[in-house]
Amino acid sequence: MRRMVSMLAVLALLLAVTSGVFAAGAREGAAVDGAANLEASLAVDTSGLLSADGQPLVRVADDDRPVPTRPADPSALPQTDPLHWYDMEWAGWDADKSTIPESPRNGAIGRRIVFIVHGDHPWTTACTLGAQKVADAYNMELRALSPNWDLAVQNQMIDQAINERPDMILLIPLDARTAPQQARRIHQAGIPLILFNTLPDAAAMDYAITWTGPDDFGQFRLLARTFADELRRRHPGASELGIAYVQHAPGGSPYFARSWGPVSELAGYAPEIKTLDMQAPGFEADRTMQLVSDWLTRFGPELKGIIAADDSAQALGIVEALRRAGREDVVVVAAGNSKVGMDLVQEGRLFAITYQTAEGDGALAVQTAADWFNGKDIPMRRNLAQHIITESDVGDFYPPQW
Repeated sequence: MRRMVSMLAVLALLLAVTSGVFAAGAREGAAVDGAANLEASLAVDTSGLLSADGQPLVRVADDDRPVPTRPADPSALPQTDPLHWYDMEWAGWDADKSTIPESPRNGAIGRRIVFIVHGDHPWTTACTLGAQKVADAYNMELRALSPNWDLAVQNQMIDQAINERPDMILLIPLDARTAPQQARRIHQAGIPLILFNTLPDAAAMDYAITWTGPDDFGQFRLLARTFADELRRRHPGASELGIAYVQHAPGGSPYFARSWGPVSELAGYAPEIKTLDMQAPGFEADRTMQLVSDWLTRFGPELKGIIAADDSAQALGIVEALRRAGREDVVVVAAGNSKVGMDLVQEGRLFAITYQTAEGDGALAVQTAADWFNGKDIPMRRNLAQHIITESDVGDFYPPQW
C-alpha cells in the first residue's frame, strides 16, 4: 500500500513539473509546483513502515512527562537534584523560536537533506537505515555524513553541508556544550535545522526547528526505578545498597543523562542506594572488564548493582568481569537495545535495558522534516516512545536492529 501511495505521489509530482516553480528552502530553482507537491506529499503514509525488529518505525511518545518550572539558577542546585539538569533534560521546551523561519508549506517530495551523525557504529548504520526508509517514502535525497566521533571533523562537515545549500540539515551534536555554536552557524546560513538523538545545551534550540529523539533522561529515570525495585526485592530491608556507573563518552548528553539522570532520580526514589564510583572507560569490552574487576576487588560484596551506558561492548565487559569473579548477585542494567544486550537479557545476565530504537531515531528526524515542509505543526520536541525491556518481553524485540 505504501509503495502504491508513493508511486501516485511521484506521478502527481511529475505531472506538476510544467506548472511552475516552488521555493525550495535554501535551494534555488526547483522546478516543481508547490501546491501539487504539497498534495502529493500529504498523501504519503509512513504509518505502516516497520523497523527490522517488527516494531513501528515512526513512533512518537504519547505520554510525555510534565515539564517542571525552571529554577532561577539550576546550576546552583546540587547535582543530586533533578532540577540541576533542567537546561539539558528539558532543552527546547522554553526555546525562543522567534527567528526560526516558517515552513514554506509546499511539500516534502524531492527535498535534499544532509544527515550528519556523530560517528561510525552499528547503531548509526541502523539509524541511517531508518532515516532512508522515510526519505524513500517521500522520494527525498538523503546524504549521510559521519565524522567518526571527531568534533573538528563534524564542524568541517557542517561547513561542507552549508556550502551545498540543501533544503535542510539534520544533526546529531557530538558535544552538548558546543552545539549552540554549530546550530547558530547553520541558522545564520539560512538553512533549516533539526537536531536529533543527543540533546544539546538549551541555547542551541533557539536556532533549530525542533529536536527529536529518545527522552534519555526520562528513560534512565524509568530504568533507575526498575533497577531500584529489583535491588530492594533482592535485599529487603537493606539500609544501604552500593552501585557503580559505567558512563558514556564525556561531553554528549548521554554522558549526563545515563549517569546523573539515575543518580538524581534515585536520590529521591531510593535514598538507600549509594554511588560508589562513576567512570567512563570507553566502549571496549576489555577496558570495561578491567574497570569492573577493579571495583569488585575494591568494594567486594558492597557492590550490589551496576548501571551502564551501553548494552553491547560495555555490557560484555561487565558480564565477563562478574563471571570471572563468580558474582551472580550483582544487578546490571543498561541502555539498549543491541543484539548483544537482548541476548544477555534472555540469559539473565542483564536485568533490564531501555528500548533504544536506532532505526526509529533516524526515521523520526526525517519524518519531522517532512512534516515541517508539509506545513504541519511541529512541537518544541518530539520524543520517541519509552519502554524498559526485561526477560519477560525481550522476545518481542527480535530480530535486533543492530
